[in-house]
Formats: sequence, structure tokens, C-alpha cells
Amino acid sequence: MNPNPVSMTPLYNPYLKRLFDVVLSLTLLVLLFPLFMTVSFILSLTGRNPYFMQRRPGRYGRPFVIMKFRTMNNRCDARGYLLPDAERLTPLGRFLRSTSLDEMPQLLNVLRGEMSIVGPRPLLEEYLELYNDNQKRRHDLRPGITGWAQVNGRNELDWNQRFAYDLWYVDRCSFLLDCRIMLMTLPKVGQAEGIHSETSMTMEKYSGTL
Repeated sequence: MNPNPVSMTPLYNPYLKRLFDVVLSLTLLVLLFPLFMTVSFILSLTGRNPYFMQRRPGRYGRPFVIMKFRTMNNRCDARGYLLPDAERLTPLGRFLRSTSLDEMPQLLNVLRGEMSIVGPRPLLEEYLELYNDNQKRRHDLRPGITGWAQVNGRNELDWNQRFAYDLWYVDRCSFLLDCRIMLMTLPKVGQAEGIHSETSMTMEKYSGTL
């Protein structure tokens, strides 16, 4: 963790954080629109929906549909089960993940009020019933595109570390901290650092056994 946490800003209430999210997400969508449409078009050439959409728990655990660029196919084994992520990840998908471009559609989630630019990452709905009371506090804020856990290891973190970083952020959320996290995110964009764990192309499933 950080031995010198950024102090909370009294004026940084949920309304100002939301205003900051709207202004920044709208600005980025305008600036990145040509790239957004180019990636969408290339992915559509496969004949499939270029967007991956999945229900995730948002603030207070309320479900929403997260959007990402599709990075994997639906190849199955002889029994009809999906192959491991590493075998379903497409070459283009690998590039999108390594550059974090697959996260770009989540700017629409931010604009719609379902996510924030900075916050704990939205995990799978099936994990909700596995959280203890302390871990559930990660849902006190809107989930984010980037966050304190993402700039401190991302998928290389184990679950104990991930939850600790998420709760550290929830307890210290401030405008200065959000700015700091975004500045720390910039050099990581375009790098493959932390995009997978030691045993998975993404991250191991949470079993609730912590």
C-alpha cells in the first residue's frame, strides 16, 4: 500500500465526481471517435458483434451491462465447453488487450452513469454472494475503468491484494487521488504489463475462500 495516502477532498462529493466523469468521458469519446469506429469496423469484419457485453454489479451491487471490444471467439471443445481463454484469444484481441483498447467502449458506461473513470473494477455477478461484509464495501462507489488496483499490479495481484487496494481507494477517494491514478494509468496504456496472472490470460476466478 501507500504509506502516505492522499487526503480526502471535502468538496469532492459524488456530484462533482460525476461531473468530472461526464466531462472527461465525453471529451475522450470525441477525441477517440475515429479510433473507436476503426476498431469497431475491423472487428465487425468477422461477422460477429464487435462488442462484448456482460452483466456486472455496479454501485450498491446493482447490475448493469458492461461494454468491451470483443477479444475472444466462442470456440468449444468436443463436449461443448468453452476452450480456455488463451486458446480463444484472437490475434487482434491480444493486441487490443495489450494496449487496453478493449476497454474503450466503457466510456459509454461512464457517460450513462453506470461506471466512473476511476474506481474498483467491476467483477463478475457470481462473486456477489461470496463477498464478506468488508469486501462488499467495494460497491460503495461506482466501478471504474481504471483504479488503484489496476495501477498497482492489475491481474498480477492475488485476490487479497486486489480487495485491499480496492478498499484502500474507497476509504480515501478524492479528486487528487483520482488525478494521481489517471496519471499513473497513462504510461501503462499500450503496455502488456499486468494484463494476465501467472496461470491465466486474464485472472483466476474468485472462490470466496479468503
